[in-house]
Amino acid sequence: MKKIILAIVVMSSLNLTAQTKTELQKHFQKYYEQMKKQGDIQGVINAMTHLDVLAPSQARKDTLAYIYVSEGRNMEALNTIGFEKNTTDSDLNTEIKAIALKSLGEYERALEFYNILYKKQPGAVVAYELADLMLQTNDLQGAQEKIEYGLANVTDDMRRTYFETQQPYQTSLKAGFLYLKAIATFSEDRDENQEIALATLNRALAIDPNFNMARIAKDALLTRKKGEE
Repeated sequence: MKKIILAIVVMSSLNLTAQTKTELQKHFQKYYEQMKKQGDIQGVINAMTHLDVLAPSQARKDTLAYIYVSEGRNMEALNTIGFEKNTTDSDLNTEIKAIALKSLGEYERALEFYNILYKKQPGAVVAYELADLMLQTNDLQGAQEKIEYGLANVTDDMRRTYFETQQPYQTSLKAGFLYLKAIATFSEDRDENQEIALATLNRALAIDPNFNMARIAKDALLTRKKGEE
């Protein structure tokens, strides 16, 4: 009799736990939808975290990490999905790791993930990120190859966001590639290629006169040139 009573109690507890979990999932799903509607990013993160605790899934973790990285919370993004390379990683997972690691200054590791994305689907956007990282790691030949590929495949409607100013801004991706080309050219031979680099920066600024990074680089080269006179 005691065994029967114990079994009934255990089964009742399991049913109650299952019902409670289901109710909690419904609650946080509604909460998630409401936070999205209100544009409350932290609320969305909180709801998504609770949902993943109740019903873990890699897709949910990837989504949560994407929200983190979109908000510039790169370490939290990596803490959510890790930074290891896995054959089962989705393209979104790989992109998040690439963006987060680059933002954290882990250029060599970021290169690994951008290369994976590029091999899967070559394109001007990923080529830009690779060229930028290759310049950061002193791979001038690799950077030049990606820059030339990018200039050959970029379209006029492609844009890139830059964050060096207090207010992020967008500019033409083609202008961005010309900026990288100027930096790479100058880095190859600072004395011989200074004028070529300046001319290339002028091409970038002709596309977008408000391109701050190109303007900063041009001013720096003009100051250097003046100091040589």
